[in-house]
Amino acid sequence: MKEKRAFLNMNKIVSRKEFAETIRPELKKNGKTIALCHGVFDLIHPGHIIHFEQAKSMGDVLVVSVTSESYVRKGPGRPYFNDETRMKFLAALECVDYVLLSEGYTVDDIIESVEPDVYVKGEEYAKAEDDITGKIVDEKALVEKHGGRLGFTTGQVFSSTKLINTAMSGMPEDVRGYMEEFKSRHNMKEIRYYAEKAREQKVLVVGDVIIDKYTYCSVQGTMSKDIGYSARLSYSEEYLGGSVAIARHLSSFTDRVTLMSIIGNEEEMRLRMFDELTDRIQLKLSYSNFFPTIVKHRYLTKNGKREEYKKIFVVNNIPENMRYEEEIHRKFKERLDKLISEYDAVFLCDFGHGLIDREVMNIIQQKAKYLVLNCQTNSTNKGLNIITKYTRADAFSIDQQELKLAFPEDAMDEEKGLNKLANHLGGSGWLTRGSKGACEICDGTIRECPAFTLNVKDTIGAGDSFFATAGIFAVAGAPIEVGTFIGNIGGALGANIVGNKESVEKVNVLKYANTLMNV
Repeated sequence: MKEKRAFLNMNKIVSRKEFAETIRPELKKNGKTIALCHGVFDLIHPGHIIHFEQAKSMGDVLVVSVTSESYVRKGPGRPYFNDETRMKFLAALECVDYVLLSEGYTVDDIIESVEPDVYVKGEEYAKAEDDITGKIVDEKALVEKHGGRLGFTTGQVFSSTKLINTAMSGMPEDVRGYMEEFKSRHNMKEIRYYAEKAREQKVLVVGDVIIDKYTYCSVQGTMSKDIGYSARLSYSEEYLGGSVAIARHLSSFTDRVTLMSIIGNEEEMRLRMFDELTDRIQLKLSYSNFFPTIVKHRYLTKNGKREEYKKIFVVNNIPENMRYEEEIHRKFKERLDKLISEYDAVFLCDFGHGLIDREVMNIIQQKAKYLVLNCQTNSTNKGLNIITKYTRADAFSIDQQELKLAFPEDAMDEEKGLNKLANHLGGSGWLTRGSKGACEICDGTIRECPAFTLNVKDTIGAGDSFFATAGIFAVAGAPIEVGTFIGNIGGALGANIVGNKESVEKVNVLKYANTLMNV
């Protein structure tokens, strides 16, 4: 055994640089072939052992790479074990010769460093169309570029995710119960079918563009001679929010998204919108010379023990009586009226900041082929922007406060209020309930779905991501229960994005769905 492994570095856990510059040249010099396996490997089980042993038989040396926890896309709270623990698990296996950490969403960095003779995947990846990530074709091309090939193992398939969800309390009891019932009616094949149907939809997003400015600071205490906080400034960032955030979420599911809105005439803002968005979203913007682009400036402090942020206070630049110039607004409405029939669905994001007046509402309600509605209550319009001002929606999303404002007489009976709203709008919809999850209503039937995570960084974008993800599945024809499931995934992912710094991506939604379906 010692002679057989004389060429090997006995310290199995190595860096990519060390492997590429020192170990790989020595292996090649000695005529050794390299087999590579890659994955999360959150919990080593018999299926992994079989996979690794078969992979080892395809080469002289077996390298196993692990996706760093920062890039794992199986949902909040995953991986269950950290990078160091997972690498130690693998290094303890006799058949594994080297363990590397992959620091990216793809395996490209590892393939470039290892240059495997054979890149080994499980038989579930043999058909490219079955790969949720959609990356196997690109991985094959990169491996072949370096002179390697793809190999596939066979054997009984186990699931780390299922073991963690069921045997290790990786999934809360209420979620596990819900998923067991959900799986009796739906499966991943159906979910992927509607995800593909979503790609065909031509979508128009109408709503206010909002800049979410986040200033991070550390609170030192209260002011000595006044009422208020004293804080030390750290840094500031600006994120494109409002209807832009919703359009970005949607653009991951379909590349046929158009955003229509009015923004200020600031040159910097115009350039930023086109620089950051036009590769994924078609922009049809009008410009106000009188009102600036809306900015909501939030001051935040970070929890000292975990990545969770709390808002100290918010300042905005929204005028008390925000009414766009008559000529600008008229041209916006004419453009909307002319183009709306070209789209399969309209996502109407009514933030109550002046863009959506009665004429805009009428155009959309009368001419949208399919209307997905969100009418928001916030500090600047509380009690003034009520969803019942609309008379039609094919699908809608509303939170608990907005439902109470719409039907204050039923404030203590959400089911009754939700039934009234669905009848009023003539459609199906969702009530989002924060840590309690969401309710769906369709044809008078109400069903609850628990929250899929209680790990939260920032709740600002959770409602918008629920609205976008649930809505696009509704547009694709999915049953409302599937929309609820996907929307709750979108909300969970959105709650773990600070502000609207990033969008919820389709691949992350599908991978999280696959995680939840493993019960």
